[in-house]
Amino acid sequence: MTTPTPPSPPGGGPAAGGTPSPGQPNATVLVVEDEPAIAAAIAQRLSAEGWRVEVARDGLAGVDAATRLRPDAIVLDVMLPGIDGLEVTRRIQADHPIPILMLTARDDETDMLVGLGVGADDYMTKPFSMRELVARVKALLRRVERASQAAVTVPADPPMVMGDVSIDRAQRRVHRGGEEVHLTPTEFELLVMLASSPKTVQTREKLLAEVWDWADASGTRTVDSHIKALRRKLGPDLIRTVHGVGYAFEPPAS
Repeated sequence: MTTPTPPSPPGGGPAAGGTPSPGQPNATVLVVEDEPAIAAAIAQRLSAEGWRVEVARDGLAGVDAATRLRPDAIVLDVMLPGIDGLEVTRRIQADHPIPILMLTARDDETDMLVGLGVGADDYMTKPFSMRELVARVKALLRRVERASQAAVTVPADPPMVMGDVSIDRAQRRVHRGGEEVHLTPTEFELLVMLASSPKTVQTREKLLAEVWDWADASGTRTVDSHIKALRRKLGPDLIRTVHGVGYAFEPPAS
C-alpha cells in the first residue's frame, strides 16, 4: 500500500508551501523506504522543493506505485521487506525506465556496482545529508529534462559509429557487435560525452559537471563506479583510465 506524503493541491501543482525547483515544476518523486522516520524526513524535504511526493513502504508496493504514477524519479532503499531494492529496480526498469537514486546502508563498491548494473542511475550510502539528497534528485530530474529536449532537437542526427560500436543519440540506443546493450540514462550520457571526443581525456570533475550537473568534485567515486558499470556492459577495451586525471574513449578497430 502506498501513502501520499503530503498530498498535492488540486490541479497537480506543487505541495503547499513548496517552491518549484527551476526547470522541474510539478515533478513527481516516489520514495520507497520501509523506515517510517527516514521516509517521512525524505518526503518532507523533497516536498519543500515543490515536488509531488509519494511513499511506498515495501518493495512490491514500490513496483505498484511506479507503474501507477510513472514518477519522474525514484528514491529507493536497497533493504526492503518483500522484495529488495535490486529486484524492485529490475522490475521497474523492465516495465518503463525511470531514473533511480538508490540508498544503501553498506558502503561496499560491489553492492554499488550491482545496483548500477540492474538499472540504478545513482546511489548514496546511509547516513546521508538531506541537502545532498536533494541535489542528487535535482540532477536526475535535469537529466530527464535534457534527454527529452535532445530527443526533440536532434532527431535527425545519424548514429555515432566507431568500429563495432553504434550510439544512436536520437533513439538513445547502443549496439556493440550487432547486439543491443541496455544502458541507464546516466550511463548513456556518460558514454556519449566520452565518445563525442575520442581519445580525449575527460577529467572526473568535468564529467561530474556535464553528466551529473554537480558543481563540486565530491562525487568522483560515482564517476568511477559508472565507468566500471559501462565496462561490464560494453567490454573493458573502450574506456581508458588515465590515473589521477580521468577517462578517455578508445574507438575499437573497424
